[in-house]
Amino acid sequence: MRLFAIPVVLSAAFLAFAAELDAFSFPLAALILAYTLLPVTAAYLARDTPPPTWMDFVIIALLWFPLEFSVGHQFIPKQAQSALHLAAYAVSILLGLAIFLLFRRLSGMKINLPRSGRDLANLLVGFLACAPILIALGRAIGFLPPFHLPVQPSVMRIGSQYLIILAATALPEEILFRGLIQNCIAQKFGTNIRTLLLAAFIFGCAHLDNGPQALPNWRYMILATIAGVAYGKVFEKSSSILASAGLHALVDLIKHICF
Repeated sequence: MRLFAIPVVLSAAFLAFAAELDAFSFPLAALILAYTLLPVTAAYLARDTPPPTWMDFVIIALLWFPLEFSVGHQFIPKQAQSALHLAAYAVSILLGLAIFLLFRRLSGMKINLPRSGRDLANLLVGFLACAPILIALGRAIGFLPPFHLPVQPSVMRIGSQYLIILAATALPEEILFRGLIQNCIAQKFGTNIRTLLLAAFIFGCAHLDNGPQALPNWRYMILATIAGVAYGKVFEKSSSILASAGLHALVDLIKHICF
């Protein structure tokens, strides 16, 4: 039953942050409590069955979909929406790790430091394999603007941008899409090309509601699906999720500073 203390603590931290931003409300409090308690309840109901089960996919959906569709944004003042969305993202990742690492004990998530230098080699090979395809196709379908050299190309500045992207975007997304979704599909149906493509397609579909093009953004979906194949393959072949997260961050960095 100690598992149920985790959503209470995470909800309290989120609501304290909301109060600091003058965004606290009782509807928001009820929503965040429901958001954190529902996946924990589902995990508790599945406690006697080793993962992955269909209930684990339900838990993942309960963690992911409310954020993907910005459920409850109407309860948050516009000026606080961006900050609280990031806070909710952090709550989601911490809750997911608590459920699947500490309680469900899902194997294969690779939430550890690299155990082999091959992880870096996999990252670099993955980048060399997917970057030319993403750039050429991205330009051809009008997703990427013309190439330009980085403005003020300081090693320190580029390095700090890479670390920010890694921490704020790449690693959380890799925990969700590779450590949880792809890993659960692979353990349920086997590690094969169909599993890899299905996980990549799910990753691509998650980008349909992203700009800057008109929604649904099919251009972004196509490119994200291709990138998802590369990220998924690197995840498969590496000892740590940091390998696929590092590749993910590098692809995002090049897009950010060169296009």
